[in-house]
Amino acid sequence: MGEPSKKKVLFQMGYAASLGLAMVIAIFGCLMLGVYLDKKLGTNNIFTPIFLVIGVAAGFRNFYLFIKSTFPDEAPRPPKGRTDGGHKKNDHAAKG
Repeated sequence: MGEPSKKKVLFQMGYAASLGLAMVIAIFGCLMLGVYLDKKLGTNNIFTPIFLVIGVAAGFRNFYLFIKSTFPDEAPRPPKGRTDGGHKKNDHAAKG
């Protein structure tokens, strides 16, 4: 567990360091696209807030995907809607 684990940690640290830059590029890239479209089409700031929201969503989506890939869900989740472990209780057997 010496060298491969160390390489993986270094790779994850490098990816995490670039994640902030990727968020900034996504947000400002979409913002600049919205400003450009507003100027080009002569609209009064219609596209700027729309593309700003898209950029913020894209930046946080990248962050979410990084977290999901770095820290996988280790604990198994119980089935939805059932708290008894998924088994029905047999009341008839207990009465007899």
